[in-house]
Amino acid sequence: MPPATVASWLIEQEARALLTRLERVKPFALHETMVPAAGLVPAAQSAVERFLLGGRRRLGQRVRSYLRWLRGPGQQASPAEQQRRFTAIRLQFNDVLSQFDLFTEVITQRSEHETGVWLSGLDVVARDALMLPGGYFEPPPVICYLARGPGAAIRRARTRLPGGDQNPVAIIRVPRERMVGHGIASSLFHEVGHQAAALLSLVESLRPELTATAARLPAGQRPPWQCWQRWISEIVADLWSVAKLGIGSTLGLLGVVSLPRWFVFRPSGDDPHPIPWIRVLLSCAMGDALYPHPQWAALASTWRSLYPDDAVNDRHRRTLAELQATMPGFVALLLDHRPPALQGRSLREALPLEDRRPERLLAHYQTWRADPPRMGAAPPALAFAALGQARAAGRLSPELESRIVGNLLTHWALHSTLDISAICADRTLTLAHRRAS
Repeated sequence: MPPATVASWLIEQEARALLTRLERVKPFALHETMVPAAGLVPAAQSAVERFLLGGRRRLGQRVRSYLRWLRGPGQQASPAEQQRRFTAIRLQFNDVLSQFDLFTEVITQRSEHETGVWLSGLDVVARDALMLPGGYFEPPPVICYLARGPGAAIRRARTRLPGGDQNPVAIIRVPRERMVGHGIASSLFHEVGHQAAALLSLVESLRPELTATAARLPAGQRPPWQCWQRWISEIVADLWSVAKLGIGSTLGLLGVVSLPRWFVFRPSGDDPHPIPWIRVLLSCAMGDALYPHPQWAALASTWRSLYPDDAVNDRHRRTLAELQATMPGFVALLLDHRPPALQGRSLREALPLEDRRPERLLAHYQTWRADPPRMGAAPPALAFAALGQARAAGRLSPELESRIVGNLLTHWALHSTLDISAICADRTLTLAHRRAS
């Protein structure tokens, strides 16, 4: 057999083998086992399956088209050209597998005993945390999963996945060590805040305003504002979390950054996260601006006592002092900002929720402790905010909080599943009646 013919034969065998492997990538609905309460909501499940099915279909069509070319006009092409075209297809195949593996990691955990149901409950919480009255955006489906390490993260909806396709859902990674109990809502709501900020284009509208503010100042006064501008993507996510959770957000943040002193005070450099020591104080300042109460100043004072700044060098201490001096003005600018997406409203007008005020949250908690089923019937974000406020007030122990959170997540997962099943059953009956008539 001539070398060119051997090359064509080898390439065809590889292309056909790739096609057989592609056909073995089955929908999750056919091979993932989980109790119904642990499953994804239909919107998320459908979005993921349609996305992956579309990628598999397009790739299959491309492989078959390549095989037709290889057996026809491609016979006249050089082996190098045949191989070049095939390797491009193989790269796309690897992208499809990367996308499948990403969602496999997310969905497989739903089969874990108890954890799978809790994750489904977190999906419900995340959806509620993303809501903003006023209809300013259409929230995408949100799904949660666990991972090692102390930090949470999000792969936002409509961002690019391997291969360049747009992610159909928001995927939030939650630290396994925070399941379930204190701090989980803070991590979750911060990541939800990143998705909300993207939907409202907050970073894009705030950065020019901060740049302009810094430009109007004398050169010596610009560095703090340049820091706020560099950190703004993480700051707006913290703002969303504080607005939705109240002091529970700051307590959770404090737990995340309670680390050795060198980390808490380290300069951020190009890191989009603020200096951890400043970040906690900023969270307190934003909370006090949204929901004024002495608790914020008390928590900021406690944080300073845990990490006094007398151990840092004089130059860095001056940087910290400058950031603290500009913090009130920065928070005012942030809350008075009117992004185009809010149609004339400022963040100060759109974000605060009357039922997140400390006294209201404690009243909710006291009522719910006397009548626990009412807590499960409340909006999940409100329930978590009340738990955080009760913890801050010393009325909720860590042990009781863990039990309550586990029960709530299970309750929300179960009722979400039952509600969806009831809706589907009603639609099925309605369609059956229509056909019968």
